[in-house]
Amino acid sequence: MRLAPRGSLPRRIDGAWWPHTHDLVAELPLLIAALPRTWGQIARVTVSGAMWCSSPRRMLVANHVVRLGRSTTHHDPPTICLLAPGQGRWDLLVVPPETTETEAELLMAAAAAPASV
Repeated sequence: MRLAPRGSLPRRIDGAWWPHTHDLVAELPLLIAALPRTWGQIARVTVSGAMWCSSPRRMLVANHVVRLGRSTTHHDPPTICLLAPGQGRWDLLVVPPETTETEAELLMAAAAAPASV
């Protein structure tokens, strides 16, 4: 995972995540555990794209319930939206698991680059 530096400019993408598999139930707890504590407790996750295996509507992650949803609009590239009540919303580019390491590094670096005016 790579996160963009905090800045005063709003961003459409706040960083990038490169999961190991297409299994959201297996990958999501790892992502949430790696997030900065300042983001607070993630309560809702919405994924876009058809890259994920089926998933439940909610799951227990780190002893709290996280509601899962799928975007009905087509996003290219795929993203994941993380919501923490009272803290904010973060949108991460999802790099498909089958992406080569070289390509993934380039995509993640571009997604996490400082915002330009």
